[in-house]
This record gives sequence, C-alpha cells and structure tokens, in this order.
Amino acid sequence: MPAAPDRPADACAECRASGGTWRRLRWCATCGHVGCCDSSPGRHAYAHHDSTGHPVVLSLAADEDWAWCFEDEVFLVLETGPPEPGARPGAERRI
Repeated sequence: MPAAPDRPADACAECRASGGTWRRLRWCATCGHVGCCDSSPGRHAYAHHDSTGHPVVLSLAADEDWAWCFEDEVFLVLETGPPEPGARPGAERRI
C-alpha cells in the first residue's frame, strides 16, 4: 500500500474536470488515485476500481476511519488502538 499523502487531494479530479459534484472522497490503497464515493453522482472511486482492478479504497472523510474492499464487499477497520472490550475476534478485518 502506498503511503497516505500528507495532504490528500481535496477534490475528485474527474468531477472537477466535468463540472460535477461529489459528497465524499476515497483514496486508492494501490496507487493513490482519489475519486468520489458511491453516493456521489460520478462514483469515480468505483469506476477506478472497475477499470484497474485495484481492490481497496480508504475514506478521506475526517469523520470516517475505514477502508472498503470492492472485491470482497467488506469494510476494513483501520487499526487505531487496542480492540474495544467485548469485540468479537474475526468480526471485522483489520489492515
């Protein structure tokens, strides 16, 4: 996985080029491409996955700390500290 950018893109390049709008941004864990989320009209993060096969994106939203695997259709919880008490091992994948 490439290192996360110190200052990730603040826009979906495809939306900006076409004059479109986006809701949230997703960062490709394989190559660093930034595209808009599936709730955005362009769905450019998914389009990037579809054209490249790159499976995992991380949310760039400040209030979200997860990744998504398009191939397996699962959320990947980002490891930010020790597991919470009562967490079920194996209930979530950690990267």
